[in-house]
Amino acid sequence: MKAITLDDTSSSKLNVREVPERPLKEGEVRVAIKAAALNHRDEWCRQGLYPNIQNGIILGSDGSGVVEEVSIGTEESWLGKEVIINPAINWGENQKAQNKDFEILGMPRNGTLAEKVIVPVDRLHLKPAHLTFEEAAGLPLAGLTAFRALFYQGEVKPGDAVLITGFGGGVAQLAFQYAVQANALVYATSSKKEKLDKASELGAKGVFNYTDPDWTSEALEQTGGFDIIIDSAAGDAINNLINVVKPGGRIVFYGATLGNPSEIIARKIFWNQIKLMGTTMGSDQDFQNMIQFVSENKVTPLIDEVFPFDKASDAFDKMKEGKQLGKIVLVP
Repeated sequence: MKAITLDDTSSSKLNVREVPERPLKEGEVRVAIKAAALNHRDEWCRQGLYPNIQNGIILGSDGSGVVEEVSIGTEESWLGKEVIINPAINWGENQKAQNKDFEILGMPRNGTLAEKVIVPVDRLHLKPAHLTFEEAAGLPLAGLTAFRALFYQGEVKPGDAVLITGFGGGVAQLAFQYAVQANALVYATSSKKEKLDKASELGAKGVFNYTDPDWTSEALEQTGGFDIIIDSAAGDAINNLINVVKPGGRIVFYGATLGNPSEIIARKIFWNQIKLMGTTMGSDQDFQNMIQFVSENKVTPLIDEVFPFDKASDAFDKMKEGKQLGKIVLVP
């Protein structure tokens, strides 16, 4: 089968090549991939910046397709079903945090950027009927991360003022759509006008260009502060968020693309009773709740561009540049 593997001998660090298939083990299924989506972790793996890097591994955490084969003793009713795959493996029983054996599909085990992928049967979920395979492929990792950040950690409720930073990325655009469907008052930041325009089109009550040094003053003037902020950047910019969250508000961050802050306004955090929370991926229950929410509210991931496998380097380069509005998808 054709697959996109990590290859540290290649200039692109990628190799689109034929990979042998292996027999199924107990409890496994084989899914014929119809579409797979990129996440930043795929690019970080390409750059060697992710833990437990293994050369030759098939990359990719997000995928949708059709169940082609099930192992002996596995429920045969899955055969022929259109599915999406939960890439969070071995979360454990604790809803509060993943256990030490937790891993994400696509590194260190083979992932979805292949014509076929083998996964445990308990990672399968029926594809929401309103989504195409390409749209469904953009949902699992980003959708799960966004859902846990907003609902479990952020505890969003109708009427909350919610700020989604960095609108346009996979997690941010889904967190934004979830918040709108949850009847929150949703705002967004970005450095790109076209992304802010899209947020407005999707229901933003206000948008802010975070390169504008006065954006925090403008945000406070418009809103009086935010109840919840969902962020992926951290860095020194987190102090801007501390300045615009309401007393008693919650800042939930799922990444640190700007690195660690050189300093943080600690006094304002404790004086204003601000909750600063980290989050990543989500439990099996979070995934089930996310699928139900997406299906009931007809949430559709934004798709930036679809590439064939043979253009994998172009797709990864676009991810690296950060110019996408929505998910980048690859098809076999």
